[in-house]
Amino acid sequence: MSLAMRNLALMLALSLGVTLLGFAAARKPGARPPNFIVILADDFGYGDLGCCGSREIATPHLDRMAAEGVRFTDFHVTASICSPSRASLLTGCYAQRAGMPFVLFPTEPKGLPPEEITLAELLKQCGYTTACIGKWHLGFLPPFRPARQGFDYFFGLPYSNDSAKQPADKRFDPVLAPAELPLMRGDEILEAPVNQETLTERYTEEAIRFIRQNQSRPFFLYLPHTFPHRPLYASGRFRGKSRGGLYGDTVECLDWSAGQILYTLKELGLDDRTLVLFTSDNGAPPASKRPEEGGGSNGPLRGWKFTAYEGGFRVPAIFRWPGKIPAGRVCQELATTMDLFPTFAKLAGAKPPRDRMMDGKDIWPLLTQPGAHSPHVFFGPLPRLPVAGRAQRALETFPGTARLSDADDHHVHGPRGSDSKTLPSAQPAQSLRFGKRLGGNSRSGCGSS
Repeated sequence: MSLAMRNLALMLALSLGVTLLGFAAARKPGARPPNFIVILADDFGYGDLGCCGSREIATPHLDRMAAEGVRFTDFHVTASICSPSRASLLTGCYAQRAGMPFVLFPTEPKGLPPEEITLAELLKQCGYTTACIGKWHLGFLPPFRPARQGFDYFFGLPYSNDSAKQPADKRFDPVLAPAELPLMRGDEILEAPVNQETLTERYTEEAIRFIRQNQSRPFFLYLPHTFPHRPLYASGRFRGKSRGGLYGDTVECLDWSAGQILYTLKELGLDDRTLVLFTSDNGAPPASKRPEEGGGSNGPLRGWKFTAYEGGFRVPAIFRWPGKIPAGRVCQELATTMDLFPTFAKLAGAKPPRDRMMDGKDIWPLLTQPGAHSPHVFFGPLPRLPVAGRAQRALETFPGTARLSDADDHHVHGPRGSDSKTLPSAQPAQSLRFGKRLGGNSRSGCGSS
């Protein structure tokens, strides 16, 4: 064996050893598995955090969370709208593969297919108690509700807060609902129409109650907030306080909520047992002239919610786990919400399902090891594939397949920059080779690698 080959083998062995040691440090044999808290904002912009450059909205608690953990600058969702993005987070798959490629309206007789295995269902097999507190938006009818998707407890809204009751004298609007917007606990309606001004505070109270009640056993808390999705509401103690207008008021309330949850973990001695993530389901929409429809900032990124540009897909992400995730790091590698499924499964000691295609990757090395590279070679849906990976201008996809560069027929962007360009169709053969390699948009089709 040549000297170069021996050096390469040594480097690979050291890399594997560091990865295994890192996982061993996170989960010692016989130790209680960690708790997981996913705080998911709704329509929260890339530039709406102080640690991401906001000068109008104060987010001291989330900024401190970033200082105590790792902040990702190239973190992506799989859709720039609600339902598909949430489906991917909970299943570890592209939304098309999980049967949820579209946003759900209140009258839809559909939802996240019950045969899909959610992160909550996977963790329950390992003894976790699970809760969804906030906006569900993956199916209103009973077969699709949280209790049938692995959650022991649900408190929140079944769909978006703009789905008010359809007026009898107005033309049918699919966004509107046949009944008043309900606040639910399980399958029980507690309040309709819901008072949206205090929603964030009530979610927070329920979340803290859940944490306290389950502090002696592993738990998974999925906290998908309603705001800053519009229409915007804020309670008296937050309204009018932010320089960012009503939108900023709702964000600063979310920041307060995150601070309350982190304080509770410290108070109960759960800090070093709990991995907390803050992120968003998609980017912010553009601002409106009406205060209740104000929009956020996507920072330097092009586009907004509803668009295929990075402003719709690229979102803030902060991971915190004292003693396991090194503090004060910024990771510029590509990662996605689909990666939560295999990463949490690994940390919990669970085995991901083997009877289906999974698109998420284990990103534990990105969370713990400076210099680790993204496990994704590319990321994006077919047939028009946005490619992202650590090779910004040229990417070797697979042996024997096409090589992408600036001149290729795809939207190419690198993990450390904004959108590059979408070029006219000029190389159909390469698109065909991608399609043959990856398959169609189905349970065995489109994927990331």
